[in-house]
Amino acid sequence: MRFRRGCAASLVVLLLLSFIGAFGLYLWWHWATRAVGGPRRIVRVQIARGAAVHTVAAELERDGLIRSAFLFAWRARGATLRPGYYDLQPTEPPRDILRRLERGDIATIRVTFPEGFTTRQIAHRLAEKGVVANEQAFLTLVTTQGNTLHASFAPPANLEGYLFPDTYRFPVGSTDTETAQQMLGEFDHLVVQSHADDIRASGRSLHDILTVASLVEGEAETDADRPRIAGVIYNRLARQMRLEIDATVQYAQGFHKSRLLYRDLAVDSPYNTYKISGLPPGPICSPGLPSIEAALHPEASEYLFYVAGPDGKSHIFSRTLAEHNANVARMRRLRRAGE
Repeated sequence: MRFRRGCAASLVVLLLLSFIGAFGLYLWWHWATRAVGGPRRIVRVQIARGAAVHTVAAELERDGLIRSAFLFAWRARGATLRPGYYDLQPTEPPRDILRRLERGDIATIRVTFPEGFTTRQIAHRLAEKGVVANEQAFLTLVTTQGNTLHASFAPPANLEGYLFPDTYRFPVGSTDTETAQQMLGEFDHLVVQSHADDIRASGRSLHDILTVASLVEGEAETDADRPRIAGVIYNRLARQMRLEIDATVQYAQGFHKSRLLYRDLAVDSPYNTYKISGLPPGPICSPGLPSIEAALHPEASEYLFYVAGPDGKSHIFSRTLAEHNANVARMRRLRRAGE
């Protein structure tokens, strides 16, 4: 009888201990799976390529992002954590942090490049935003080593015009090559591959089309003028007339002037279309899609000249030099009257 009572008491104690243990485990699990919490702050974490899950878990716990490295590693067993930099917060539950690491929700830097930016301006903005560490090193890469990058076409050494103007999200920690490759890849997709039929049908090389598009970008202020200006360029090329485009002089000088003087037109450069015949050696900026489409589909006309109109944006076109000179004189009178 005593034996039975002893067994019953032992069983009660065992059940009580099991209950306490299970309840304790439940409390620990509830605690360990919750967000650390506290003030909102961003913690940047780098996940190295091939890093072991338990190593990552230990780093997350050390940075105060999770409560238990053991539980995180257990839940992440078999998961593939994508390498890169992540901006994480202690207010995120561990399961959400794990999903982000599996999804590759890496930290990025948002940068916008307007149509008409040159490689020099692109390099400067990338350095300004902290995407590249050395502005000159990136500029050297994209102006002398562009042919080392990959595309569906053979990129030239100088990528002026081939870095597509757009808004990008560059992964934090990207190399110069990866950054340039991302921009060239956008050009490849949106221009070369998307307009492959039009490029072939034009009978012109991609480089020449892009060069004309960059001239249009440098000259046109309105989308309505772009096809017409492209038509003027092709008309002048067909007649072996010098293009005499002010935007090429600006590019040759390496800086922008609101108004060119006659002495500026004498700058010695293969890009100065007041001195050279035909197209310059390559693009003078990164043209947007409207300018590229204008170069592919120029407006058919007999126009050979144009001058900025009274609004400073649209242009007035003419067929003869006499008409053009009259338009220029009229615009000068209007400008003087408005001063």
